[in-house]
Amino acid sequence: MKLVIMQPYFFPYIGYFQLMEAADEFVIYDNIQFSKKGWINRNRILVNGTDAYITLPLKKDSDFLDVKDRYLSDDWPQERKKMLNRLTESYRKAPFFNLVFPIIEEALLYENRNLFDFILHSLQVTRRYLGITTPLIVSSNITIDHGLKAEQKVMALCRARQADVYINPIGGVDLYSKPDFEQAGIELKFLKADNIHYPQFKNEFIPYLSIIDVMMFNSRDDIRQHLSSSFSYA
Repeated sequence: MKLVIMQPYFFPYIGYFQLMEAADEFVIYDNIQFSKKGWINRNRILVNGTDAYITLPLKKDSDFLDVKDRYLSDDWPQERKKMLNRLTESYRKAPFFNLVFPIIEEALLYENRNLFDFILHSLQVTRRYLGITTPLIVSSNITIDHGLKAEQKVMALCRARQADVYINPIGGVDLYSKPDFEQAGIELKFLKADNIHYPQFKNEFIPYLSIIDVMMFNSRDDIRQHLSSSFSYA
């Protein structure tokens, strides 16, 4: 059984969904410390030919809280309107806007302001549109010692889910040891996404934008093709 374990990200790039498609089960960390420098509550879209951030505003709180203990800010309803307007202005002339915008709207209009629940719902909505059937599992619902760190925690989650293959993004190649995983009876594989190019209006192509950008400019069939074949293993 192939397992992937990832942090929750806000409308992540297509490589995240390639991992999801490649897995038999996809575990999402809710009990992991929130990082302001990561991609948990933000991503990049195309605005007037360049990349720009969209960000979920958060209530001020301790930087040491887990993702599941953070919440969207009180002004989120106003900020949500601005985000929807920005997305509309940026993509209303994109070929698949009419098909994709209701999906984005469904995600952003979700009323649960818990950060993890909000992002999990947006991933579920996006997964459904993309035709990905891999089940999403919340990490804290898995019975392990959650005080474990890094590689040891990953191995514990693999054992708990009876996974014999663990797939990680290529960025983790220096973090995890294949011999260590092999000794634990787990095959470690690294997924490297190919450089995917597609027309972004008449602009110079900007890679690694949010899945929103991919969906706006590509049919579901074309995205499905990228999900299943536009990567390699290391």
